[in-house]
Amino acid sequence: MTKLALRGVERRFGDFLAVVGLNLELQPGEFVSLLGPSGCGKTTTLRMIAGFIDPTAGTIEMDGQVLSSPSGSLPPERRQMSMIFQSYAIWPNMTVEENVAFGLELRKFSADEVRMRVHEMLDVVHMRHLAKRYPAELSGGQQQRVALARAIVIKPSVLLLDEPLSNLDANLREEMRFEIRRLHDEFRITTVYVTHDQAEAMVTSDRIAVMNQGRIEQVDDPHTLYTRPKTRFVAGFIGRSNFVEGTCSGAEIAFDTFAVPRAAVENGAALSGRVTFSVRPQSMRLNGTPSPANNRPQVQVKIIERAYLGEFWDYVVVPVAGSTRLRVTAPPLDVYRTGETAWLELDPEQMTPVM
Repeated sequence: MTKLALRGVERRFGDFLAVVGLNLELQPGEFVSLLGPSGCGKTTTLRMIAGFIDPTAGTIEMDGQVLSSPSGSLPPERRQMSMIFQSYAIWPNMTVEENVAFGLELRKFSADEVRMRVHEMLDVVHMRHLAKRYPAELSGGQQQRVALARAIVIKPSVLLLDEPLSNLDANLREEMRFEIRRLHDEFRITTVYVTHDQAEAMVTSDRIAVMNQGRIEQVDDPHTLYTRPKTRFVAGFIGRSNFVEGTCSGAEIAFDTFAVPRAAVENGAALSGRVTFSVRPQSMRLNGTPSPANNRPQVQVKIIERAYLGEFWDYVVVPVAGSTRLRVTAPPLDVYRTGETAWLELDPEQMTPVM
């Protein structure tokens, strides 16, 4: 049975429609991120799941039971959910141990059961040695671990996280992504995670729902989302991409100074007319000379910009006989100077048509 289901969910604030016809199902133990820019409706969606906001249309269901609808909603405290906010919201006047115990005590667990579960949870998040400290004595990452421990220790049916890493510095944020995924793999709690950071979503999620202007544009696992985006927005928001226009004609698709076989492109037989393709910078290759015995399209290009980023070179090239600007990455030892010419090799199988 589906654990959590959003069916035709909408939310209107006056004349503004913040969430539009949203449909999403989560399986038990699944980790799904709502990813998108500010104002796309992801936090509004999370707050509707939590019960803080009622939908103006559609339903939210858990284990087959309706939690929210325009006619009425179950209060947040009765939803068997835990939510972690951007600010962590841990009690400053309580120690680490007392913060983690708070939810268990509200649920009338015995003192022995509370002590046992709190100690077990603090071991899991590597905070047992700091049990007697207060939040003001902790780093940002340690406070985040306390918030996670407090949310998980009550064993919620669904865990909700609203941009929980946004207040951390870059290095700590990267560390906590893996920590959140580790805890999910250990407890397998169905999780909805809101973020605008694609790296967070890619590291933590089983699936990612990319939102734009209140709608879900695509839901897929991270690899599929990156390699096979369905829309121009998804291709541009998840990583970097070149967008090139091609014209379908006969057995080929013609681009600026080169062509690719229609059969080599995903769903090539179904394409017609002018089509936009997403081409990732790392899916192309620069060579000093044309590659022999290679049936992939190759076009002579001129290097017009370059930047060395340590792990790779970032080049901007233009076909010698054309005008399409393309961004392409190359290994650190593949050095080309600005103004120099090279040969750009494309892989049609990694050229994805987008709407």
